[in-house]
Amino acid sequence: MNETRDLIIGIDLRNEYSQLCYYDRKAEEPRSLPVKVGSSQYEVPTCLCRRVEQKDYCIGIEAEYFAREKGGFLVEDLCGISRSRKTVQVAGEEKQPWEILAYFLEGMLKLTGVADINRNIRCLTVTMESLDDIQVENLQKAGELLEIPRSSFIIMDHEESFYYYIMAQKAETWNRSVGWYNFDKNHVTFRKLVMNSGAKPVLVKLEEAVETDLNDTDDEQRDADFYTFIKNTLGSELYSSIQIDGSGFDQEWAQKSVKLLCYQKRKVFYGNNLFARGACAAGAERFITHKLKDYRYLGNSLVMTDVGMDMRVMGAQASYPLIEAGRNWYECSAECELILDGTEELVFNATAMGETEKRRIGMRLPGLPKRPNKTTRLHVKLQYISQKECEITVTDLGFGEMFPSSGKVWTEITKW
Repeated sequence: MNETRDLIIGIDLRNEYSQLCYYDRKAEEPRSLPVKVGSSQYEVPTCLCRRVEQKDYCIGIEAEYFAREKGGFLVEDLCGISRSRKTVQVAGEEKQPWEILAYFLEGMLKLTGVADINRNIRCLTVTMESLDDIQVENLQKAGELLEIPRSSFIIMDHEESFYYYIMAQKAETWNRSVGWYNFDKNHVTFRKLVMNSGAKPVLVKLEEAVETDLNDTDDEQRDADFYTFIKNTLGSELYSSIQIDGSGFDQEWAQKSVKLLCYQKRKVFYGNNLFARGACAAGAERFITHKLKDYRYLGNSLVMTDVGMDMRVMGAQASYPLIEAGRNWYECSAECELILDGTEELVFNATAMGETEKRRIGMRLPGLPKRPNKTTRLHVKLQYISQKECEITVTDLGFGEMFPSSGKVWTEITKW
């Protein structure tokens, strides 16, 4: 590894195995990092071990060894733990889910061999198959425990990682549609990445998944099943490339299928590091390359509404932006302080992405202390808690010594 400072790291956290990629600035691309220097093994078993004598944690193959040979306490199912708020018993101690995740992520980062790794990270992106609000909360707390600034810590699901992986390739592999076959043993999922080039920015999305099960006992029938699935999903449409990932695909049994995939000289790629590379590419895009400013990925986590308020700023009436559409909900938060002027409620402006019409949404403040005009100062915080729900918290700050704070707090969950 030839990078030691301002590292851009991507980690794919999966049920059984995890992977790490770093951004090679010289080659201008993500590179997979082997478990050991000179090794060709890139997958790390997703497990953690509390070592008794050393009183510390190790991960992967080392964790399995210490649990098996040295009486260490093995922790598995980290993805399941990430979806829970329940504490985990480790060597007689209660550990929070985010602590478990932080120990594992720290172990993954140590694979880089960089001293004081936390202070040398420009961006860490963690990707998982899917994300719910509990996972987001646990991952964000794990990042805080590792002392990685929120602005340098990105979370995304596999679908978004796939988008960044594809867009980091040469344009001829994605300028039309991209076909994606994901294998999970005998189960195959197909998705198509499509672009609306007529829009500005160019809108990119993954269409609804199509799924099937292949024969798992007879290779010839398995090949025939996949061949039929390819015909039904690709049809006669032109594709820039076909991407295959996951465990279960093998050219040895897929001989007829591979010929069909390569029909009309279609470019076909197979690999098991798409998501780690995509996560790394996402960090590089945000902090280094900025090549995708004219593109917008329409994922399931994307906030689709601009939110702001009309207020007087420096004596001039203005529309003050709070939340900008086009970012994932777990990255969307805003805070401001304001002084009420002739009103006892807050009014927010919401504009759907791509539209110009503003909708006005009011929030009443029952029990607001009666004070002269322009002597009530409020702290307003907006925090998305899901893709469509935003929690608004308003705190009465009073007005200096003249009107001390009442301590009142108002909370409301709004769907813009």
